[in-house]
Amino acid sequence: MSILSGKKILLGVTAGIAAYKTASLVRLFIKSGAEVKVVMTPAAKDFVTPLTLSTLSKNPVVSSFFDEEDENALWNNHVELGLWADVMLIAPATANTLSKMASGNSDNLLLATYLSAKCPVYFAPAMDLDMYNHPSTHETFEKLQEFGNIMIPAESGELASGLVGQGRMAEPENIIDFLEKDILEKLPLKGQTVLITAGPTYEAIDPVRFIGNHSSGKMGIELALTAANLGAQVYLVLGPSSLTVSHGLIDVIPVVSAEDMYQAVIERYENCDIAIASAAVADYRPKHVSDQKIKKADTEFSIELERTKDILKWMGAEKKNQFLVGFALETENEKENAIGKLKKKNLDLIVLNSLNDKGAGFKGQTNKVTLINHKLEIKAFELKTKSEVAKDIFDTINQLKKDE
Repeated sequence: MSILSGKKILLGVTAGIAAYKTASLVRLFIKSGAEVKVVMTPAAKDFVTPLTLSTLSKNPVVSSFFDEEDENALWNNHVELGLWADVMLIAPATANTLSKMASGNSDNLLLATYLSAKCPVYFAPAMDLDMYNHPSTHETFEKLQEFGNIMIPAESGELASGLVGQGRMAEPENIIDFLEKDILEKLPLKGQTVLITAGPTYEAIDPVRFIGNHSSGKMGIELALTAANLGAQVYLVLGPSSLTVSHGLIDVIPVVSAEDMYQAVIERYENCDIAIASAAVADYRPKHVSDQKIKKADTEFSIELERTKDILKWMGAEKKNQFLVGFALETENEKENAIGKLKKKNLDLIVLNSLNDKGAGFKGQTNKVTLINHKLEIKAFELKTKSEVAKDIFDTINQLKKDE
């Protein structure tokens, strides 16, 4: 899966012959899993039609502040567009538009949106050889990069004038490759390994029955996706779950029992930088497992249980340079119990949630957590989606690691 998956891409198209390539560019963005909106300069519509780009992006294309043919139409809000995007890309970026970007000229919707953007802005120049080599153009490139914009260098080849040299807009495939590499290189967890346990464990009674719990693995999966989107290589040790996850940086290790999970953790723990134990591991398992299905009888039936291995306690005891996070699902004396677990298991951070909070706990799409770090600093969060909770957890981890 591309690092662009789930990203909101705002594509600015200006009036150059290379605008015809934006159809392929939009298609590649969509294929990578990104959401795309397109804003064009009015003159760009002479080179590629809004209908083409809106069909491919599955979003309306805008090119002016308002629809002159509809006096009741709402205006196209450049501020909202600029705030919506995770990434803004201007391609092709003509000499005219680039010079206006450098000077702050805002005479069309695209330029106003550029000045409102809070996200990283990339630009892919496209112009003829002599224009590209002109001193004023190079001055513009330097100024835009001083502003923090990122230039995707033009490629060499045959130009519209018939000249051969630098000035061709980078090919769509190369633009995608440039963006992916640049974004990945700047991610806070690039080069780090994250180990996450998630889901329930099933402890066999016989070939048919087991002891388990209601954990779906949703919270752990969201943590894995968040870590991967921050650039980490993720090992997700996942107990039995109906949920699936697919990401190029996530390696899923399916397990069934607590012992399976313990062995999977042992194999990977030494080389991880961050470990998060979000799994709902069974505390007990049947001491004797029947090889055959146990038949129902008229008499009472009892099962002798024994303790499973305490995976989190082992991780805390073996911790060297790992940043270790545990979860505490409580129903009473929540903070006291969570702090006790934090200390006893030698954790750096514990995620507390309570079954007394509506919307928290197993199976749902939301969670309400309180984070307690090893300094016993406590931060409570409102009810959020599990995806948002995962982001809060990693924001806290990254801040704590930075402060070390």
